Amino acid sequence: MIRRLIIALITFPCFLFAQSTNSLLQYVDPNIGTAHCRWFHYAPGAFPFGMAKPGPSTNGSLGNASGWEATGYDYRDESIEGFPNFHEFQVGGIVFAPITGQLQTVPGKAESPDEGYRSRFDRKDEVATAGYYAVLLKDYGIKAEVTATPRVAFHRYIFPENKQSHILFDVGNKQGESGEVKDAKVVLTADGRVEGFVTTLPVYVQKYQPGAEVTMFFSAVLDKKPKSFGVFRGKKVTAGKNELSGKGAGLYLTFDTKAGESVTIKAGLSYTSIENARLNLTTEAEQLKFDDAKEKSATAWNNYLGRIQVETPVYNDKVKFYTGLYHALLGRGLASDVNGAYPKNDGSVGQIPLDKNGKPLHHHYNTDAIWGAFWNLSQLWVLAYPEYYSDWVKSQLLVYKDAGWLGDGIANSKFVSGVGTNFVSLAIANAYSSGIRDFDIKLGYEAALKNELDGKNRPFGAGKSDVAQFVKNGYVGHLDKGNGGSETWQFSASHTLEYSFSGYAVAQWAKLLGKKRDYQQLIQLSKGWQHLFNPELKLIQPKLENGAFIANFNPSKPWRGFQEGNAWQYTFYVPHDPLTLIAKVGRNTFNSRLDSVFRTAQKNAFGGGKVIDAFAGIESLYNHGNQPSLHTSWLFNFSERPSLTQKWVRAICNEFYGVEGIHGYGYGQDEDQGQLGAWYVISSMGLFDVAGLTDSKPQLGLGSPLFTKIKIKGNKKYYSGNDFEIEVKNNNAENMYVQSFTLNGNTLHKPFIPLSAVQKGGKLIIEMGKEPKDQY
Repeated sequence: MIRRLIIALITFPCFLFAQSTNSLLQYVDPNIGTAHCRWFHYAPGAFPFGMAKPGPSTNGSLGNASGWEATGYDYRDESIEGFPNFHEFQVGGIVFAPITGQLQTVPGKAESPDEGYRSRFDRKDEVATAGYYAVLLKDYGIKAEVTATPRVAFHRYIFPENKQSHILFDVGNKQGESGEVKDAKVVLTADGRVEGFVTTLPVYVQKYQPGAEVTMFFSAVLDKKPKSFGVFRGKKVTAGKNELSGKGAGLYLTFDTKAGESVTIKAGLSYTSIENARLNLTTEAEQLKFDDAKEKSATAWNNYLGRIQVETPVYNDKVKFYTGLYHALLGRGLASDVNGAYPKNDGSVGQIPLDKNGKPLHHHYNTDAIWGAFWNLSQLWVLAYPEYYSDWVKSQLLVYKDAGWLGDGIANSKFVSGVGTNFVSLAIANAYSSGIRDFDIKLGYEAALKNELDGKNRPFGAGKSDVAQFVKNGYVGHLDKGNGGSETWQFSASHTLEYSFSGYAVAQWAKLLGKKRDYQQLIQLSKGWQHLFNPELKLIQPKLENGAFIANFNPSKPWRGFQEGNAWQYTFYVPHDPLTLIAKVGRNTFNSRLDSVFRTAQKNAFGGGKVIDAFAGIESLYNHGNQPSLHTSWLFNFSERPSLTQKWVRAICNEFYGVEGIHGYGYGQDEDQGQLGAWYVISSMGLFDVAGLTDSKPQLGLGSPLFTKIKIKGNKKYYSGNDFEIEVKNNNAENMYVQSFTLNGNTLHKPFIPLSAVQKGGKLIIEMGKEPKDQY
């Protein structure tokens, strides 16, 4: 039963988010794909790449047992718990929640919302876009809004008339991927601030760096004084007390509100201290009002999204494109403060060097593992956001300097590998090969080489636990049983393929630097995948350390030598040497097999069908919902059948991707901090490099763009600075096949262009037609 019927008597400001007709925010729908989505996926109030990521939570208090399960916001839920301010990989917490009437201090369960402070809501009363979220909490008649600057979360709650209007600061409880709470504190200061912290023990942090922890600090100011206050722990409430410490700590403020009266909270956030949370608040938002922050965020988002402009009469294609781009810009957010303070791997506070004006030379970031990001995010960063890529590299090198090893995924600089590999060396090499070189090259190369070759005293959190065996034998020997984490013994074949690829990437960097001895060793290691190629089956098959292929081999079986995939999928995992793979399989066999794979996969929505699960599809022939297969549709460009790349990439864009809460990125698939969204962005533009831009002279494969016009804005700091434009003539759903490519007036005879051609700026004209064509 609805607790408050008075909402019908209250007039709220219009929920429609005002946007100019040329604003790209009108095409961003954060609700897409939010059924069964990860914690970090939904934070519509965030600033691009921001630390402050306020947004609603429908089930974040559930936490998750393994550290990766879907939790936070689920499109299928009908009530909202509150509004957490941190939404990051393995990081979550500091919940604010407005309520009226009887004071309730536990969130309650989704199936029985009246048992807690959560509130029902309707989709028609919800507005979500890049940088702003609003909703009507029906049970209380409260309109809640959130927006942010990079490190400051803004909340505005518009209350009905009520003498018991409360705001809860639920600080000491787990949220999303945060793991169990170790400690917390919340205090109402003499000058009216609400401040505190929560220290959590994320599951992955405990797995990869036992004993390490993540602490989140906040300092909040309100524009109204409460008439009373108190603290709570669970259901135990102590009125009049202004401070509480320990697990479960929370604080409430009570107001006497008139109809339509608002209370605004500005919360400075930090990973280093309450003092720095205050500093972040003062520096970024001391004079800002809510609407000012909302406008600044909208401008920033529009500018970031506007670095790539597309034109098409198909509205949903623009929605998919800009929503995918939004998710790529949402993830992997700030972890350093305005003064350059940042959390170090050992739990202390570090300092990023400052420039002559006292500004940090770069930022530090939290980040999910880079596993698979070379087929989406890093290519997008190179094309349109090189300054972020540069910062990301420098951020990773902070961890290397502090801990002695690169960390694949990091939460407050703590190791959270997640998948047991470590592609950071490949990503740094990729940046260098792509022309992003304003980082400590000597240190970066040292870190990358160590990551590829060194297994001595290697911490579990640095991944590649079996790299010493790979370096010694050229491949990783298979085990069906082992000790310790599965990453140390279970994935012999996929690790061999991955280490071969990353070895190739760093070899190309060594080549550019004139490191001949390193190049020879690494390029030899890059051929390691050939040890596992079974010429009879023409498949990758795990091998025992004695050189024998494993018995009872089932190519469809995941988890036996292959991580989150199987032999059918991983056989194509030779992105650095597709021509040799094609030759070993035989070009005709390769083409017919791969085409058959996609014809079969199409019947299952190119993944796990309509099964709502992150691992749906890992037993199939092709699984677009997970990283290992993301390059496969582009391999036909190397096997002299580019028309099939054009056909199947378009089909994946049209059928795997949707614009609904349930059908968004597949059906409940694992959209790791923008990876699947970024894949759509680059692939729908008809640009993709199978090798992840790791070649010494990177090139981009060309496909069949969905759009009639595309413009990638030039970047004068890193490249020549001119815009790159693509004009696609006679483009429609029927004309899916390329008839010709013309770059700056010159006909291209193969479906590839140098990356440098895009970076210099120019124009690519693509003629489309109904009939497939493979020779140009």
